Amino acid sequence: MMRTVGKIAYWVVAIALAAAILVSLEYTSSQALLIALVFCPCSLALEFFMPKARKVIDKVYLSLSVLVSLILLILICHHFLWAMIVPEVSSTNMSLVPPMLINPVFLGLILTALAFGDYFWSTWLNRRFRQADRTITFHSDRKSVTLRIADIAYIESNDTEVKIETTTGEIFRNKTRISQWENLHGDDFLRIHRSYLVNADLAELVSPDVVSVHGTRLPVSRKYKEVTGIVLTKTEIPFPR
Repeated sequence: MMRTVGKIAYWVVAIALAAAILVSLEYTSSQALLIALVFCPCSLALEFFMPKARKVIDKVYLSLSVLVSLILLILICHHFLWAMIVPEVSSTNMSLVPPMLINPVFLGLILTALAFGDYFWSTWLNRRFRQADRTITFHSDRKSVTLRIADIAYIESNDTEVKIETTTGEIFRNKTRISQWENLHGDDFLRIHRSYLVNADLAELVSPDVVSVHGTRLPVSRKYKEVTGIVLTKTEIPFPR
């Protein structure tokens, strides 16, 4: 929920800033707002498809396609929408479009700023609220179980199965390997031992070789001290988030 609100807030602010820039090109406030709205789908398309384009030439084609689409949308706003609102405006009068708004460099800078801004803001939101509204569904004792990620304290591997212990003390068993659980949860959980995967938001390093997770003490192996980059001293150290 908070991530959705945060995303909406970002685009409201981004559109307002883009509209403020466009006002300097002698647009009215309503015209500037309409043109600023056109940037949104184009910057989102750039942000979404760019990571999927693996080759440099594909990235170039994608960038050109988005730029052309943006220019076409701007021209449509000028020569069709405004012509319907203001009849005296000719739909073929190219002089109504400020040169800056058909300048690929200028448009590319705005698109890139919007796309990168959304990417970094979304990354921060995901880290800040990463577990609050996420759930996971798995099978335990032939029953389907759905838990909030935030409610899982730690996962313990026992030969052919894993034990999932929650913050309320409930225990579930599942056949999925602990390495697969580790890949599934990413930064939400940390591997501290070949047999243990702990909730990073609940774990505290209470001694050089022991982590406390919601009242349960678990061992930290030498291998995973190095892998996770945990720096150990003789004093109590907050577990890295």
